[in-house]
Amino acid sequence: MRWLKGVILAIILIVVLLLGILFAVNNQQPLPLDLIWVQLPQASLSLWLLVALACGVILGMLAMTGMYLRLRTLLTRAQRHNQQQRKELDRLRTQEFKESA
Repeated sequence: MRWLKGVILAIILIVVLLLGILFAVNNQQPLPLDLIWVQLPQASLSLWLLVALACGVILGMLAMTGMYLRLRTLLTRAQRHNQQQRKELDRLRTQEFKESA
């Protein structure tokens, strides 16, 4: 079952890679990108879209970093609390066993 997942993932990756290559080949015409306050030099449409995708991915990762760190802190705190509760339960079990003997 694991190998099937790997094969399907590899096929999807190859299809996406081929579509990306076809997109880049078919969009070679240079065009300038005019942002409101700055005009960027001419480059192919595929390059501008790849740069926009990379910027979006980086900004998304930065935006999620705060939530990730908060959740990681909560998880660590919950694991520590769980470990303390287990120690308390073990202590109470051994204390109960000693009292009944």
